[in-house]
Amino acid sequence: MLTNAQNKYIRSLSQQKYRDEHKAFVAEGDKIAKEWLNSDWNIHKIIALQEWINENDAAISKHREAEVIIVEEYQLQAISGLQTPNKVLLELQYPPEKSVENIDDWCIALDKIQDPGNMGTIIRIADWFGIKHILASEDSVDFFNPKVVQSAMGGHLRVALHSGNLSDFLLNTSLPVLAATLDGENIYNMSRPDKAIILIGNESKGLSADLLSKVTKKIKIPGKGGAESLNAAVSAGIICAVLMQG
Repeated sequence: MLTNAQNKYIRSLSQQKYRDEHKAFVAEGDKIAKEWLNSDWNIHKIIALQEWINENDAAISKHREAEVIIVEEYQLQAISGLQTPNKVLLELQYPPEKSVENIDDWCIALDKIQDPGNMGTIIRIADWFGIKHILASEDSVDFFNPKVVQSAMGGHLRVALHSGNLSDFLLNTSLPVLAATLDGENIYNMSRPDKAIILIGNESKGLSADLLSKVTKKIKIPGKGGAESLNAAVSAGIICAVLMQG
């Protein structure tokens, strides 16, 4: 049974200030929940229908740290951020913060990404291509926003997510920095580096002049139609597919 205090607390995690205060976030849905249950991530609460608890008893038993709360459908609906609530909701602990100083492999850097769907999709793209690190500017959407978590489809489990000062990071890295722009070198014609930082800008404003002054090379995805630009997540996907092929 979910108490009123627990109900209020779970709903409060839809807001970043409470997520940051409690170092906790929410993941919803059968598939996503199973991914976390099959990991060693610290789970605070498993809030689910009785039938889901019964079906997943073996996976739940691996997380003795988790409080299991059985609820009715109407209770799950009251705390769910989904239009159609699923059978389970997890409260999860923030991962330990990791340093960006020793990143020496493919990395995606994001400047002022605002759309949660874009952020979640980029995390999923990084996960697909085996990119282990994403660094986002501090004014980007929160990595643990419920819509980001939903869109990432478990990518949080395999991609280290860093929030910080992009300018300092680019200034101190030894990796080449490839900036996605509208006036760069054709990505299909350029030589591919063994590893690099892929820099993606804000959905409407692109990259700041400060960051552009620190890049190794501007790159572009050539188009033939009349669209002004590509969605940030779409751009990230195409760039990763071209640069990391083979």
